[in-house]
Amino acid sequence: MAEPVKLTEEQVYHFCPLEKLDFDTTATLEDLELPFGQERMLRALEFGASMQASGFNLFVLGPAGAGKHELVKQFLDNHAAGEKVPSDWCHVFNFQQSDKPVAIELSPGEGQSFKSDMNDLADELKTAIPATFESEEYQARIQELQEEVTRRQQKALAAIQEEANANNIAMLATSVGFTFAPMRDGEAVEPEEYQKFTDDEKEQVESKVLELQKKLQSAIQQVPRLRKEVRERIHELNEEMVQLSLGGPIGELREKWRHVPAVVAHLDAVREDVVEHAEAFQDTESGAPVRLLNRYRVNLLVDNAETRGAPVIYEDLPSHQHLTGQIEHRAHQGNLYTDFTLISAGSLHRANGGYLILDARRILTQPLAWDSLKRILFSSEIRIESLERLYGLATTVSLKPEPIPLSVKVVLIGDRTLYYLLSHYDPDFLDLFKVEADFEDDLDRNDESYLLYARLIATMARAAGVKALDRAAVARLIEHASRLASDQKKLTAHDRVLKDLLSEADHWASEAGSERIEVCHVQQAIDEREYRSSRIRERSLEQIRRGVMMIATEGEKAGQVNGLSVLQIGATRFGQPTRITATARPGKGQVVDIEREAKLGGRIHSKGVMILSRFLASQYAPMGELSLSASLAFEQSYGGVDGDSASVAETCVLLSAITGIPLKQSLAVTGSMNQHGEVQAVGGVNEKIEGFFDVCKQAGGVSGQGALLPASNVEHLMLNEDVREAVREGRFSIYPITRIEEAIELLTGMEAGEPDAEGKFPENTFNRLVAERLAEFSDVSKKKEENGDASNNEDNDSD
Repeated sequence: MAEPVKLTEEQVYHFCPLEKLDFDTTATLEDLELPFGQERMLRALEFGASMQASGFNLFVLGPAGAGKHELVKQFLDNHAAGEKVPSDWCHVFNFQQSDKPVAIELSPGEGQSFKSDMNDLADELKTAIPATFESEEYQARIQELQEEVTRRQQKALAAIQEEANANNIAMLATSVGFTFAPMRDGEAVEPEEYQKFTDDEKEQVESKVLELQKKLQSAIQQVPRLRKEVRERIHELNEEMVQLSLGGPIGELREKWRHVPAVVAHLDAVREDVVEHAEAFQDTESGAPVRLLNRYRVNLLVDNAETRGAPVIYEDLPSHQHLTGQIEHRAHQGNLYTDFTLISAGSLHRANGGYLILDARRILTQPLAWDSLKRILFSSEIRIESLERLYGLATTVSLKPEPIPLSVKVVLIGDRTLYYLLSHYDPDFLDLFKVEADFEDDLDRNDESYLLYARLIATMARAAGVKALDRAAVARLIEHASRLASDQKKLTAHDRVLKDLLSEADHWASEAGSERIEVCHVQQAIDEREYRSSRIRERSLEQIRRGVMMIATEGEKAGQVNGLSVLQIGATRFGQPTRITATARPGKGQVVDIEREAKLGGRIHSKGVMILSRFLASQYAPMGELSLSASLAFEQSYGGVDGDSASVAETCVLLSAITGIPLKQSLAVTGSMNQHGEVQAVGGVNEKIEGFFDVCKQAGGVSGQGALLPASNVEHLMLNEDVREAVREGRFSIYPITRIEEAIELLTGMEAGEPDAEGKFPENTFNRLVAERLAEFSDVSKKKEENGDASNNEDNDSD
């Protein structure tokens, strides 16, 4: 049996060479504008941001804590800086349909000027028009019109009076109007004297009075017409006076805004409306001028006066109203009212002509916001509508602002699960988000990346406002980044953890009175973070130390082995050994997975057990039937078990149960296995080995213990200082294995044995014992079958 290979300290930890960091502190390093190692994602962002065709919006996908928001915002800010500034947008009153405000597009910065001009116009109208109506010219012309009407009325009455007098009839004014009476010698005749008139005289008087009454009635009927005519002439006068007042201000504005036809049309509509409601400006007591003047003001919806380049907007609460805008209301005397000045813009308005960044998970959790966004992107226009009206939940009359054309690039940021779920279940998703920008989880660690990663750390430190780091501190951070990536050849791209670690190291440096962050401060920050989250891990170790959880770290025992597992609770992740046991007896080739039978095992674990059973059949009974009834169990495991990383340990413990050969309890095993006995890589090897090491350490000290792991996992090792020290001193050994036979030899101390051409294993080898033991199981099974057949025949004969 060959001497087993043990890993050295250099193999279980990849140190950062200080000679690759050619600086004293990060204060001398330049900022890194864009992170290195993200070329694929950056190219996707560049393409998506530049592509003008419809539907080429972006979805930036990657793990949480990778700094996706900051990187995307930084990239888009740089990209948008050289682009055209989009237009201003405003709403004005619609004089044709008051419930449909008109949208006007203006050049960047013109919105404020237009709003100011219209406010000045409204203020001028407020004083100029009443002043016009109070002028002497206006009062004189009004008096002239009134006198003319009076003259015309008096002239008509005077003609009737003259005719009456010519016929000796008096026209008398009474409290109820006019009346006629016969007259003699210039005075009205009394009724008694009128009775003395002859019948001819009476007939002549009555006939003339009747004629005069008709003429009087006709003259009186002309009074309303005269008054109407006067009102019309006064209205014409008012219009004339208002036109004179408006001529200068509106004329100047029309000249100023002649390059914007929509503004000129609005000014013409304002002039017509002012003229039409000229009399309302005389009613200052009811507040009519104020209500009218508000119609002439401007609601500046989007103001890009201060914008440089295309806008880049991040909406942190992407609800329907925050995306599309809303129509607000005010309370007045117990009633709610609104007008076009209460229309507020949404983030889509502000991002129009630029870029809108949204968190995918947040917009999906906002009621109907996702459907609203898709509808807007498909229609390429923004309609400001409340959800109540949009879905028919309310029928109250409200405003319907004119839709605004939309040209925006939407950038969704989320994790990969959301992207794949939307791609599969939402038929519209890939039509609208055609560009996938996939964020790298890890970055390559090589000689060229050391200085780049150091610059990345320096950039983070300056952005966080922390002290500069010396070279050794940066090296320790780089090593920790490899630990976070669980790979000696990779560095984590999750900058959130690094930023937090920098802030914590800065705190400890300040506590120590240091002017810069040194390696001891970085190590203290790492240790403190681990300690704060170690309560559950320490309780688990306590249970093992007190014997509540049974784990042996010395001696030998058949049918029992230490497996390695990883527990994750929230952000806390730690390794813990688990006792795996097996039983074996003659049977029909069945390996019972107790975890599966108890519904505690996952599908991947069940698959591993099936692979194990097929390996046994092909290895030890290639030409026959495997006579075995075995069971596997994770002892004192009361939660779910999944994954196939225990299949090597399960195979070893099952073979030990078959042969009765004891396994060393000082060794723990992790690794997956295929049907050919090859050992495959697994995850969490650092936490698993450190977890077993801690158990050994508290059980009386580390002396001769070790762990077996797949050889393909060696480059994933970044073990802590305690384990490295024990490895260096030979107190703890780590064995890389490539085949199941290597694990058997390490755990049993026996040679595994290779089959010859006839499939037989050499004498005094472990595999020979397994084959012989299974042959015994087969003989027992055959005898049972023969005895069963004989007893059945005897029963038949007796019948």
